[in-house]
Formats: sequence, C-alpha cells, structure tokens
Amino acid sequence: MQITILSGNPKQDGLCQAVIGAVRAGAEAGGAAVAEIRLQDLPLIRCQVCADGWGTCLSERRCQYGSDGLDALTEQLAAADVLVLATPVYWGEMSESLKSCLDRLRRCQRGQDGVLAGKQALIVATPGGTGNGQLTCFEQMDRFCRHTGLVIFDYIGANRWTADYHLNMARSAGLALAQGRKNGDTVPL
Repeated sequence: MQITILSGNPKQDGLCQAVIGAVRAGAEAGGAAVAEIRLQDLPLIRCQVCADGWGTCLSERRCQYGSDGLDALTEQLAAADVLVLATPVYWGEMSESLKSCLDRLRRCQRGQDGVLAGKQALIVATPGGTGNGQLTCFEQMDRFCRHTGLVIFDYIGANRWTADYHLNMARSAGLALAQGRKNGDTVPL
C-alpha cells in the first residue's frame, strides 16, 4: 500500500505538520509505505490559463508547462493507492501552494478517466485563529476531489483547542487506510 501525502504546509512544524505526522505514524503502523510531497519545496508555477482558457490540459490531459515539476508530481500521485491532501487554513482557504497545484491538476485530471479517479483521499485542514475558515477550506478540497474522481475517505479538521483528540483521529485514519479500509465499509462496533 502506497500512501502519498500532498502537503500545502509551508512550515516544517506546527499543527498541520503534527496532523501529517499522526497520519504518517498510523499508516506506517499499518504497514503502508508513506511519501510526503511538500509543495513548498517544488518550483511549480501557477496555472497560466493558456490561449482560449485551455491548452494541452484539455486536449492531452497534461500541462504544457509540466516540466516545472507537475508532470513528475502527477506520476507520483498516479502511483499512490491513497492520497492525503493536507493544508493549513488561511482566510478560509487552503494554502496558496496547494490551491495553485490543485487548480492545475484539476484541469489535467478532471473526470472519471483521470489518474486520480477512484483513489481514496483523506482531507486535512488545520485552521488557526477562530477556526471558522475550516468549512470553506473543506468545500474547496471537496470540489477538487469530486472534479477529479477522488473518493473522500474522511475529513480531519484539527485546530488549537481540538488538536489532542484530532491527532488520535488522524493516526487512526492513517492506520485504517493502510489496512485497506474504503469509504463505505461498515466497521463493527
């Protein structure tokens, strides 16, 4: 089982990274191989909205600027069994690096025949401050999953006053995914 974490976290510590670490720990405890891709470390450009609004993303399912790292990233995501999309929440939205990356991926991998279709996705959003932006961030990430055919396994939204039990939840989600649980599986109580 290969679980790939696509991280929009610009920091190497803090709440978002703690949740990522908990998911990783659970997945590794379940025997999964885990890779974390930190978008902050990649030279990805934002979508150029080519020509009439579409370029090779429409005709060939690839970005004509993909040599900036998007092509390699797409291959890594295609090889994963499960994706974890993780971001801190800024003003009710996902981080700029994750938003930009997902905008480009959505254009190239939209629909049920893209490389992401049918894969399980765990969505992680960690708001600071009041925590009020979590739901709108989840909506953005949910839309991306629906457009690309990702199957949402669960949503984890930890904030500074719920981190203790959400970290346990994140670890449990990583373990469940590593053990092959799917969205819709009934769990005995």
